[in-house]
Amino acid sequence: MTAFSLEPAQLAWCAELRTLAAERLRPLAEKGEPGRVNRPLLAELGTLGLLSRLFTSGALELCLMRESLAHACTEAETALALQGLGAHPVHTHGTPAQRARWLPRVADGTAVAAFALTEPDAGSDAAALSLTAEPYGRAAPTAAPRRAAPPDEPPDASRRGERGGVPDARPAGPAAPPDVSARGRSVPGERDGVREGRVGAGPRDEDPGAAAWHGRAGARGVPMGTEETAAPVSGARDGRAGVHARATGPVPAGDGPAGEAAVSDPPSSLAAEPDGSSGWRLTGEKCWISNAPEADFYTVFARTTPGAGARGVTAFLVPAGRPGLTGAALDMLSPHPIGALRFDAVPVTADDVLGEVDRGFRVAMDTLNLFRPSVGAFAVGMAQAALDATLAHTARRDAFGGKLKDLQSVAHQVAEMALRTESARLMVYAAATAYDEGADGVPRRAAMAKLLATETAQYVVDRAVQLHGARALQRGHLLEHLYREVRAPRVYEGASEVQRGIIAKELYRNLEDR
Repeated sequence: MTAFSLEPAQLAWCAELRTLAAERLRPLAEKGEPGRVNRPLLAELGTLGLLSRLFTSGALELCLMRESLAHACTEAETALALQGLGAHPVHTHGTPAQRARWLPRVADGTAVAAFALTEPDAGSDAAALSLTAEPYGRAAPTAAPRRAAPPDEPPDASRRGERGGVPDARPAGPAAPPDVSARGRSVPGERDGVREGRVGAGPRDEDPGAAAWHGRAGARGVPMGTEETAAPVSGARDGRAGVHARATGPVPAGDGPAGEAAVSDPPSSLAAEPDGSSGWRLTGEKCWISNAPEADFYTVFARTTPGAGARGVTAFLVPAGRPGLTGAALDMLSPHPIGALRFDAVPVTADDVLGEVDRGFRVAMDTLNLFRPSVGAFAVGMAQAALDATLAHTARRDAFGGKLKDLQSVAHQVAEMALRTESARLMVYAAATAYDEGADGVPRRAAMAKLLATETAQYVVDRAVQLHGARALQRGHLLEHLYREVRAPRVYEGASEVQRGIIAKELYRNLEDR
C-alpha cells in the first residue's frame, strides 16, 4: 500500500476551501434553480481558480478539492466535478485546436462540459453502447495517434490557440466576485413539463458553421430559424424531446451579444459533406447525462465498428449546436442538471475525434479511473458533514435527563460513523496517491475507494437522519439535502456491483500473474 500523509499546507488549503464554499459558493448555489446548470456558480468557481486546477491537479488534489467543497456546498462540488468529467478527455486526448477552443472556457466557467457515455440500454455494461457512428462520403477517416497530455502538464503555453491557453492554477483565495450578468444565458423554457430540446442555448456556445447549417442562433441574438418537432427521447418527462431547426441559410456575423460575432470560426471543418469530405453521422440516444441538455459541448462515445465490443468505440467532441442533436431534462432525486440526448444523424468529422478511432473506450476508462477515487472524496465530504451535524446535535439535545451523547447506544453509533468515515477517507487518499505515483493496481484501488466511500456515506447520512429524528426529514434541512444527494454516487461512474466485479477481476488476475 502506498504510504502518504497530508502536508500542513494541504490541510490549510482544505480549510480555506471549506470557508470559501460556505461563504461565497453556497449563496450562489441557493439562488440557483434545482435541476438547471448554475452558470453564476460556475463563473465563481472559475474566478477562484478551481476550475483551472482540473487540468493541473493530480488525483489527490482533486480529491481534496471535492471533499472540501462537498462538506460545505454539494452543488459547488458537483458543478466542478462535472466540468472535469466532461473536459478531461479533451485535455488528455484532444487535438491542440480542440484544447485551445474549449479548455480556457471550461476553466473560466463560460463553457459547460458533459460526459455522454450512458444509454437507456447500456449502463453498467458500458461497452454495449449502441449509439452508432455511420460513415458518409469517402471511407471514414482514421484519426492519427494524438499525444496525450501528462496528468501534470497544464494545457497552457504549448497548446495556446487564438483564444489563449488555460490560465495557470491560482490559489483559492479571496477574489472579487465576477460580473456574471454579462454571462447570463437565455435558457429554453418548458413546454408541457419538458424543457425544450435545443441543447446549449448559451450566448457563447457557437459551433463554427453550425448556424450556417440550420440558421438557428437562439440566445446569440440572431433570428430563430424555422422549427419542427423532434422525435421523442426515451425517459423524458412526457416523451417530448423539444424542437430542432431546419436549415435556413447562413447567419451574418456580428449579431451576437455585445457585438460578438455569431459565427467566429470558419465552418469548413464542420461542413456536412458539401465537397465530398468524409465523416460520420451519430444516431441513437444517451440517457442520464449530467449537464444535459444545457451543456455547451459533449464528450460522446459512439460505436464505429459493429460487433467489436469495447474495441469498436470512438470518442467524439460534439458541440451543442450540431444539427440533429436534441435533448430533454429529467427530474431526478438529487437536484442536479441531468437529461437525455437524442442524436438524429448528427454530423461529426475526424476533427471531432478524441484520441483514435475505435479506441474511445480507453478514453472513457482513463477518465473514470481518475474520477472514481474523487467520487469517493465527494462521498467522504458528505459523510463528514453529516457526522459534524450529528456531533453538534447529540451534544446539545436534552433527552432522558441528560444529553443524547450520554446514551451509550447513541455514542456507539457516532463512534461507528466516525470510524467508517475516516476509513473511507484513507482509502480514497491511498487510491489517489497510487494514481499520482503510477503504482500498480490503480483500477482495483479506485474501485475500492469509490465502493467503500459511497456505501459509507450512505450509512453515515442514514444514521445521522435517525439520530436527528423528524427534524432531519423537513425540506431544507441539511440532512434532508444530503439524504437525496448521497444515493446517486452508488450508481453513477460504475455501480457498487460493478466496483466489486472490478476488484475481484483484478485480484484473480494478480493471482494468475504470480
